[in-house]
Amino acid sequence: MKFSSGIILATMAASAQAFVQPSASFSSALRMSEEPVVEAEAPAVVEAAEVFEATPEPIQPSMSQALPWMERPAALDGSLVGDVGFDPLGFAKSSEDLMNYREAEIKHARLAMLAAAGWPLSELFDGKIASTFGMNPIVDASDRAPSVLNGGLGKISPVYWLLCIGGAAAIDLIGINAKSKPGYTPGNLGFDPLGMYPKDQAGQERMQLAELKNGRLAMIAITAFAVQEFVSGTGVIDETPLFFKPLATTIHEYTNAGYVYH
Repeated sequence: MKFSSGIILATMAASAQAFVQPSASFSSALRMSEEPVVEAEAPAVVEAAEVFEATPEPIQPSMSQALPWMERPAALDGSLVGDVGFDPLGFAKSSEDLMNYREAEIKHARLAMLAAAGWPLSELFDGKIASTFGMNPIVDASDRAPSVLNGGLGKISPVYWLLCIGGAAAIDLIGINAKSKPGYTPGNLGFDPLGMYPKDQAGQERMQLAELKNGRLAMIAITAFAVQEFVSGTGVIDETPLFFKPLATTIHEYTNAGYVYH
């Protein structure tokens, strides 16, 4: 009986423990688990543009690069490829004037490059082509191409001039339409059948500069052709055959002219 009473008392004591306040350590752990977990804030990502300042635009020299003894014209701010501050007569008064003059320069440069190649080629092959088709050659007896100074422009068919005017007008219309497109640069007509125009900006500027340099040189060359033939009375292919004829032919001509002794 005493044994059963002890069991009953032990059971009652165990049941009473269920209603006793938990220990401090357990209570602290419980409170920590119930508190909201505050996540550590990730470090703010700072944009590169906020850390590094924008690259300042290069300061243009006060004097012209092409003519160091003259001040650089205000409109020639270096924004265009090939701008070396050359405007001694002050034609470009504004950026709009500068764009118009660059457009004209590109047109004349391209035409001059074609003329600088076509002028000597016509003097080399016109006579041969004309004799093949039984026609009269356009170049004169001194192998000079027709020009304002040399004369002979009356030999050119009016159909040729009409084709030239029509072709020039068509190209000009294409240029006017191209100007309305965003990102247009002077002379960019979208003509690149061989896909040689670079995609990156640095490559495009390099190509534009090469075209400008060759075009400017061609404008000087074609002027020199006309003046040289007018003064000397001889075609450029005969005046400087080294540039236009095979080496053996050049040596033979120089020998006959007395420049080379044998």
